[in-house]
Amino acid sequence: MYGGDEVSAIVIDLGSHTCKAGYAGEDAPKAVFPSVVGAIDQMDIDGPVHAGVSSGSAVDLQNNKKNHESDRTKEKCKLYVGSQSLGYRRDYMELLSPLKNGVIVDWNIVDNIWDHALRECLLVDPKERPMLLAEQCSNTQEQRERAAELMFEKYKVPALFLAKNAVLTSFASGRATSLVVDSGAGSTTVAPVLDGYVLQKAVISSPIGGQFLTECLTRSLEAKGITPRPRYSFKKKEISPGNLQIVDLDFPHTTEGYKLYCQRVIVEDIKECVCRTPDSPYDESAYSNIPMTPYELPDGQIIEVGSDRFKIPDILFNPSLVQTIPGMEIIAEIAPSLRSLPKIIIESINKCDVDIRRELFSTILLTGGTASMHQLKERIEKDLLEGSPQAARVKVFVSGNATERRFSVWIGGSILASLGSFQQMWFSKSEYEEQGASYIQRKCP
Repeated sequence: MYGGDEVSAIVIDLGSHTCKAGYAGEDAPKAVFPSVVGAIDQMDIDGPVHAGVSSGSAVDLQNNKKNHESDRTKEKCKLYVGSQSLGYRRDYMELLSPLKNGVIVDWNIVDNIWDHALRECLLVDPKERPMLLAEQCSNTQEQRERAAELMFEKYKVPALFLAKNAVLTSFASGRATSLVVDSGAGSTTVAPVLDGYVLQKAVISSPIGGQFLTECLTRSLEAKGITPRPRYSFKKKEISPGNLQIVDLDFPHTTEGYKLYCQRVIVEDIKECVCRTPDSPYDESAYSNIPMTPYELPDGQIIEVGSDRFKIPDILFNPSLVQTIPGMEIIAEIAPSLRSLPKIIIESINKCDVDIRRELFSTILLTGGTASMHQLKERIEKDLLEGSPQAARVKVFVSGNATERRFSVWIGGSILASLGSFQQMWFSKSEYEEQGASYIQRKCP
């Protein structure tokens, strides 16, 4: 039992797209920044070859799981964390993510992200603050023990708690039992929560998330001859009052990975601004003549987006549409094995006891960045009513506005860590020293 001073705990939610950090008891996180980091391989720059960071090196960094590999990464790479660091273009800088399919694969990058959040964004000494970390429902015992070791050994936190994303989302909505549909950047996860505990046997994940849809839209626009110019690759020059000219800038040592990242940021904004879920399954002939929607790119170019506005979101409900998108051939091979979002929801509920299925159908919580897609809630309700006789009383809830849906996991952690009744649940440093990291399984089930 944690018996330290009554100070606000720190809540950190490290997602596939952004990291959110802030103080327990507050309505929103203080720090929100990308989960990817910039990495410059010092060996490539200092050595005789100056062609940039090799793709092989990037893959190695993304997939290293052992301690000595992470140490080697730390020695030879300089990492840049945060929105400002990534917004500034640097020669030879690659973009790396610590997560793959929602699972941490590089603890050195996670360490740098946590350090940036605590010391540079929140300006706190972790030795003085208990720490609540949000985690994926699929986290293994090894992953949880590693998080505990890092927090207690390096950051010297007085107490720690690991809480599953689905549970925190339920708390944020004021419910102890619900079916949480978390459609984030890296994946979509459906997890039943019963009385504050995740039913692990019924958790189902799909690789179709926000990043997947952004990639599909990118490929579709490229097939139409539309490739957004990264913001760093040009500048606007005023040649006369009110008349601007675009001047191209050449940076030969910019890595392909950073260029693609900057382009994806623009396409992501296009997706959020113009895309909406169709009321019924997408049909090419029915949507071929719909009015075009204009969108102004950063360089001033006006593009027109037509049927893609509806086709891309409908991939959530009909994954086979991926086969019709040029450049997605590799993904198209596995498309037949992908299941639609309504089918995943029904399958997850059917894996639960019969007694709670009705309650789960009537308490579906939609969260995550992709959940902000227009008409997504209504389409899920419609398809569930048509797809399952058990869904006669289906009800899908979304929490507040788009910003709150993106932060719902963090908000749930903020509520939980500030409750007086929760304070006895902390995994204290003294318990860690006596019982070891494996004790985290009993303290944080």
